[in-house]
Amino acid sequence: MLFNSVPFLIFFPVVLAVHFMLPKRARYLWLLAASYYFYMCWNPAYALLMLTSTVITWLSGQLITRARSVGKPGKMYVALSFVSNLAILFFFKYYQFAAESLTAALGRFGVSWQAPVVDVLLPVGISFYTFQALSYTMDVYRGDSQAEGNFLRYALFVSFFPQLVAGPIERSSNLLSQLRKEKPFDPDNFKNGALMMLWGYFQKMVIADRAAVLADHVFANYQSYAGYSLAVAVVVFAIQIYCDFGGYSAIAIGAAKILGVDLMQNFRQPYFAQSVGEFWRRWHISLSTWFRDYLYIPLGGNRKGILRKFLNLMITFLLSGLWHGANWTYVVWGGLNGLFQIAGDVKNRLLRKLPVDRLINRSCFSYRLFQRLFTFALICLTWVFFRAESISQALDFLKQMFSVHNPWIFFDETLYTLGLSRLELGILLFSAGVLLAVDIAHEHGVSLRARLAEQNLLFRWAVYVGVIVFILIYGMYGPGFDAAQFIYFQF
Repeated sequence: MLFNSVPFLIFFPVVLAVHFMLPKRARYLWLLAASYYFYMCWNPAYALLMLTSTVITWLSGQLITRARSVGKPGKMYVALSFVSNLAILFFFKYYQFAAESLTAALGRFGVSWQAPVVDVLLPVGISFYTFQALSYTMDVYRGDSQAEGNFLRYALFVSFFPQLVAGPIERSSNLLSQLRKEKPFDPDNFKNGALMMLWGYFQKMVIADRAAVLADHVFANYQSYAGYSLAVAVVVFAIQIYCDFGGYSAIAIGAAKILGVDLMQNFRQPYFAQSVGEFWRRWHISLSTWFRDYLYIPLGGNRKGILRKFLNLMITFLLSGLWHGANWTYVVWGGLNGLFQIAGDVKNRLLRKLPVDRLINRSCFSYRLFQRLFTFALICLTWVFFRAESISQALDFLKQMFSVHNPWIFFDETLYTLGLSRLELGILLFSAGVLLAVDIAHEHGVSLRARLAEQNLLFRWAVYVGVIVFILIYGMYGPGFDAAQFIYFQF
């Protein structure tokens, strides 16, 4: 069930109404049933996988607590939890990729071998709920979170439907602790959550799905384009993936807010970052902090010297790339992000040894603007590998993009041959301008919801209705008004 589908627009009000009519002690059971129904709308059988992961990690928490009570650390139970959950994830997401890669590698040495073919569908959201469940195991082991004795409440923590299939990847110390407390209906939560959902629908349906038309058209026919035409497609894809995933996160956080649950922030104006390292502190924050806390720091982080720090950084980002998908393009994408951060670290170390502050004012607007544009260009370069079907396609795409200097496409009719008509491209540019203005306001600490709340009732409702009508008229719909898939559902 997609957030931008008619079934969800029926499902969520029903869940909300019943939730607040039920006695407080029964509400988490209702949310658990609703969450499993939400997930089973894709494939009922795969709910058993989520239940299996839930049982394993819940038992691990109980066993770790019991072991600690008799003076043992419980490392064995942590290992069993991780090995079993990652084995399930590997089988459904990576087995075929690993088998094909091994077959190709052996073939280079003249060894003919064909791995058994396993044809299974990738369960939606498996990477997200697996990582969330594993973080619980580790948090209980570290003592950062108390083991949850109520299995059904813990099952809700793993399956909570607003963030189930694409995050944010929550920590037990935040989400599980809130699920233990039953909150009354709060009109302010309803208002703020509804506005966040509305902003998420605007990002997804008006911007992301419209940008997808141009990006998909050009990437599918990239041999027919060159130079700045391909560069435009990359920039548009950068906007698409930001609004697609950011829109999902806003809807998820808003829906949870209405239910009285505060989810963590997942995006913080990422394209305003002045370095690739800063970008990853702003983009998909729940995942980047997961890898930081459960992989990078346990590997040693930056505590064991500069070379070890760089190695830990590369391992983290290569695995982060692989987390996104079973394709070498994602590994290259992750590796490039790691390399750019290492290069940035080396550059900063060199600058600290040189008297550059006498020549360059690094606090002025022009310097910060240059840093942001340069960082955005680097991120767009990595997005080519994220979007391409293969490494060779990505390299061909980049070769054609840098082979021609054709700035005249911005002044003739070429831009209207990239998949969007003049009107549709105009709507995309206008909507992207709204996105930019909102992000600038948020970057400067301006809360637009708070500013809107200060206005008169008539003005506020004129804005609400205007945005809804704009989304209904200019939102993108598929054949028969089918809802468009979210990009990160495939991960």
